[in-house]
Amino acid sequence: VAVLNLKSLHPVIPQEFTDVFDKDKYAESQKYTRATTRFGLLQNSIMTPVTILFILLGGFNWVDNFARSLEQDSIITGLVFTGLLLLLSGLAGLPFSIYATFVIEERFGFNKTTVKTFILDIFKSIILGIVIGGPLLSLVLWFFETGGGLAWLYCWLIVVCFILVMQFIAPVAIMPLFNKFIPLEEGELKDSITDYARSQGFKIKGIYTMDGSKRSTKLNAFFTGFGKFRRIVFFDTLMEKLSTNEIVAVLAHEMGHYKKNHIFKMMAASILQMGIMFYILSLFLNNKGLFAAFGMDHLSIYASLIFFGFLYSPISMILGIVVNFFSRRHEYEADAFAASTTSGPQDLVSGLKKLSISNLANLTPHPLHVFLNYSHPPVLARIKALQDKR
Repeated sequence: VAVLNLKSLHPVIPQEFTDVFDKDKYAESQKYTRATTRFGLLQNSIMTPVTILFILLGGFNWVDNFARSLEQDSIITGLVFTGLLLLLSGLAGLPFSIYATFVIEERFGFNKTTVKTFILDIFKSIILGIVIGGPLLSLVLWFFETGGGLAWLYCWLIVVCFILVMQFIAPVAIMPLFNKFIPLEEGELKDSITDYARSQGFKIKGIYTMDGSKRSTKLNAFFTGFGKFRRIVFFDTLMEKLSTNEIVAVLAHEMGHYKKNHIFKMMAASILQMGIMFYILSLFLNNKGLFAAFGMDHLSIYASLIFFGFLYSPISMILGIVVNFFSRRHEYEADAFAASTTSGPQDLVSGLKKLSISNLANLTPHPLHVFLNYSHPPVLARIKALQDKR
């Protein structure tokens, strides 16, 4: 599919983009697509054999024996086992992350991440994983060890509660660890955003700019939180490139997701999917055939979680295709909402064009690649849909 996507790169600039893309910029966007796609293929061609080799050489069994040698209870042993595997996985992926950030993104003018920031991000992520992920995994292991036939249900409920709580905690306690969030200063833009939100009966706790330029020149905007805790966040890079009307149109699109209940629908689908996953997982706990396939000497709940992840990945991929299908429909609906509640589609269209040129978006992805992998419709399709509504 990735190869088909490369072959679908069209040499001629789409008519809708001739006003913003010149030949050089369009050629650069295609070079960026080729570079990232080929790098992804290279990474997969290396990591897949490495993973298979790790299994064949008894890597999981070695890690398990080391964790057991510490002679702790099963939950601590499970935490050590999982932590070591995550550490090994992170180390294996580190060279690819370094190359993607400091070579590919640098080559195309996106990277603003310093070595210091890169290293700090890694350590912060590790600490958060220990502080937040450790207790959550401990609870899951404890429920599966003591909860009997309903353990999957208890695990499902505790993870759902965790996800919902994180919706409120993350914007105020976690995200600020990585970026600065500054309240939008008084002026025309804030007035326009506030007026639009008020006209739609949409309550927001605050409007913030985020120092996205600390890591990249790419543009973005998003909502965080629920209910009265909702916040609007704009990358500072977006504030520099888009006009007031275009920013309001982007906001209107994001607001459309809330007004059309897309956020709650997708979260409900995700929660349901998670429940199904935990139930299927409960059927494979301590499965001797599964452990034999991974070369393990001992059965354990904690290793069952890891091995089930491998087993579940094809199902997850299929479910991902379904989720992406509905996500693309939601994007069209949010675009239509933005066009109908602002002065028309022209501001969102011009904003999407600027986002595309700034992010060097692939304007002509292969339809099969879109079907399998895209959570958003191609920008060209979105623009055509908006123009058809005029």
